[in-house]
Amino acid sequence: MMNANHPETSPWAVSIAQVASRPGQSKSVDADFPAPSGIGDEVISIKEGAPVHVCGSFDSIVDGLVLTASVTAPVTAECSRCLKPLNANHTITVTAFFPYAPDVHDQRRKGGHGEEEVDIIAGEEEGDDTYPLAGNNTFADIEALLRDNLVESLPLKPLCRPDCQGLCPQCGEDLNEHPDHHHEVSDIRWSALESLKAQLEAEAGDDK
Repeated sequence: MMNANHPETSPWAVSIAQVASRPGQSKSVDADFPAPSGIGDEVISIKEGAPVHVCGSFDSIVDGLVLTASVTAPVTAECSRCLKPLNANHTITVTAFFPYAPDVHDQRRKGGHGEEEVDIIAGEEEGDDTYPLAGNNTFADIEALLRDNLVESLPLKPLCRPDCQGLCPQCGEDLNEHPDHHHEVSDIRWSALESLKAQLEAEAGDDK
């Protein structure tokens, strides 16, 4: 988590002071960041601290910065059908808005209509893809952005391949490796009649 007093100490901090001064500027990002905690579960997850590669750019507009980037993270999972371990890269595209925080003058405004107006405007900027800037608009913290987007994008039921056949429900054989595998199964609805037939045949044999 970013230290409000020292945002530059966060491993997820990106310095954007150079492009936050006026609209129309751009800053590229092409670096690895540690995966935040809490991404995934026992079926599929991204290990905390694993390198997450972010490649894109911050583009400045009038009221903030827009980040557009490709995010690639190493995923550890288990196929939900055949239970094979899966280790692969997971790539998503993210777009997020980082609105400028009120400047020092605005922060010192107390009471009256002015403060209420600032609060309403700030509230209108908030959303699922909106994240705050820190250090008087000099740093963007992408920790929450990475966590939110990666958590939402992970599949609920990961598969080793789209047509995975899974395991045999009777013996656990991998049907992908043995597609012709099967069991001779009798219909239990006829088992009583088969037993009766065998008994009658046995009695008939004894009478001879």
